[in-house]
Amino acid sequence: MKHKPQDTLQISAEASPDALAASLFSEVFISDQLARDLIGKALPKGMQISHFSVLNLLAHLNVERSPAELAEAFHVTRGAMTNTLSRLEWAGHIHIRPDWDDARRKFIAISPAGRAARDAALAAFMPRITDVVRDIGADRVRAALPVLRLLRKQLEEALRQPG
Repeated sequence: MKHKPQDTLQISAEASPDALAASLFSEVFISDQLARDLIGKALPKGMQISHFSVLNLLAHLNVERSPAELAEAFHVTRGAMTNTLSRLEWAGHIHIRPDWDDARRKFIAISPAGRAARDAALAAFMPRITDVVRDIGADRVRAALPVLRLLRKQLEEALRQPG
């Protein structure tokens, strides 16, 4: 893996909390964008990361979810989720049914075609991200995961706080 000169810059132990926070979030934002680009280029034609993400969650849960529950899970608006669900339904990747107790609500389930599309997407990009992890080193990735999970939990908590 080639490193650019700025990759070798270290944040000093005396760096201010603001500088440390700025460096952390800079790395997270850049890594997020690069990961999305890598995965997006490997996805089957017509599939977007948002589509894959919904199919992947539904496949893992293996239970129906409402559009509102899905929007909350992905931290997106209900309108954005409705758009994604419309595209997935059009492609035949999900089934949308009314709630039999409350006709205003709907439930979403992955279809067999959606499961196949999700599996094809995984097969397309997993070798690429497995290579990245191999290049970094499994021990380093294992060491980073608890910190990244804690960061995610702290951000979720901060979003729940008013103001």
